[in-house]
Amino acid sequence: MWLAALVCLLCQSAGISAGEGGDGEDLSVTTTVDYSNVTGTTESVGQPYFDNSTKRDYTAAVGQPAYLHCRVKNLADRAVSWIRKRDLHILTVGVHTYSSDARFAALHTDGSDEWTLRVAPAQPRDSGSYECQVSTEPKISLSFRLTVVVSKAEILSGPELFVRAGSDINLTCIARHAPDPPSFIYWYRGSNVVNYAQRGGISVETEQRTRTSRLLIARASPRDSGNYTCAPSSSDSASVMVHVVSGERPAAMQSDAAKTNKPLRPSVLISLGMIASKASSLAILLQGFFINLIYGNGNPWNNYCLRRFEPR
Repeated sequence: MWLAALVCLLCQSAGISAGEGGDGEDLSVTTTVDYSNVTGTTESVGQPYFDNSTKRDYTAAVGQPAYLHCRVKNLADRAVSWIRKRDLHILTVGVHTYSSDARFAALHTDGSDEWTLRVAPAQPRDSGSYECQVSTEPKISLSFRLTVVVSKAEILSGPELFVRAGSDINLTCIARHAPDPPSFIYWYRGSNVVNYAQRGGISVETEQRTRTSRLLIARASPRDSGNYTCAPSSSDSASVMVHVVSGERPAAMQSDAAKTNKPLRPSVLISLGMIASKASSLAILLQGFFINLIYGNGNPWNNYCLRRFEPR
């Protein structure tokens, strides 16, 4: 009987083993999850590297903020620093600034792979090379170039414009050397923004892509005369003095033309004639002196003077 019990016990043991074999799928799933975790850990301890697709040449306008963007992948616990290459000065480490110049600052958002150097406001002396550096061993770095330019508006008509009454005032302003299209371009007459509601016939067309703005004032009258200023958001302003005058030709232009074509006064002609006469007498005197020097005897100057001025 004990033999039968032993056989039953062996059969039950076999059945239990088969059931555990059926749970083997759960065990294999757990192993897969563990593998994926190991894979993730392997990536987290990998070496940092730069995203080389980022822009590395930047242009900024004087007085405006400048931004240099450095993207570092797989940074982990390393630190990102910004270095000014001309003097190897450390500007920032992480989000901390190590420069006495408060215009420099590091910008970073938690979880982001972007580390930005801000220079605000940018000055011409800030032009040059900068380096984004990662504290690996050995260190890795990526160079950036910043160019700070003077952006100034220009009104194509020049500093002064004459317009006949009843004609249109047409002014075109361009924001020269602006690194980015201006967000707005304002027009002023004197110290006041051009008032579109003050009278009809005033319109402004601004093209951000070409950094151009056009001011049109239809059927101008002398009351529209004044100093007009074009002021882009990111550029120095430019001004033009507009004169709205009556008549065929503006009086100022007629005055300039008269000055250009004015004949010489008689007194000026007489003075020029006297100068020419004296120059001719001096030439004759010198000619006689040298002739006497060659062919005369004694003191050629005295001989010539005696012969030149002796009574006749």
